[in-house]
Amino acid sequence: MITRHQTTHILSKVLVANGFAFLSGLTAKDRSGGVAEQTADILAQIDEYLELAGTDKSKIVTGNVWLKDISTFAEMNEAWEDWVDKDALPARATVEARLAREDILVEIQVQALA
Repeated sequence: MITRHQTTHILSKVLVANGFAFLSGLTAKDRSGGVAEQTADILAQIDEYLELAGTDKSKIVTGNVWLKDISTFAEMNEAWEDWVDKDALPARATVEARLAREDILVEIQVQALA
């Protein structure tokens, strides 16, 4: 069985299947700040979407981070370190990428046990 949440005409923000919660790539709602602020905005959204799926950040198994500029890695990572569950660190990849809009500095996607 597959449960979809926050479905639009092109995607589901959260999909729960086979004991996993899959989140779509998320960008900051407020893009006026820098990388640290955008990252914190996204991580707060992740908390909300995981709760919607009946899980939380302690059950994240993997994450992908896309940065507009890899030189901002330390800024993103500082926000991540403040947020992540230190007792349940997920696997993670971070890469530089061209993102969908000029004002998007960070995009994050995670998968967690549901």
